[in-house]
Amino acid sequence: MPHPNDQFEILEEKLQKAIGLFRRNQTEKRALEQEVVKLKGENKDRSQSIAVMEKELIALRKEREDVRARIEKLLERIETLTRSEREG
Repeated sequence: MPHPNDQFEILEEKLQKAIGLFRRNQTEKRALEQEVVKLKGENKDRSQSIAVMEKELIALRKEREDVRARIEKLLERIETLTRSEREG
């Protein structure tokens, strides 16, 4: 039969291991919480950047359509002028 002091020492070792694991888990938890905060901030920044890029894309598409319409009008004028010259 084990001596009571031996049992106490075994229990004490187990408690020390449990305390060590608890402290390590607490440290890891804090680090992960900080990482989550950092990632949320980065995600917010990216979301804002995406919103800006989407607005720029919309503006560029509108500008492209405006340019296309102007070119089509110019081509029509050129065609009208060349047709008039040929006929006249």
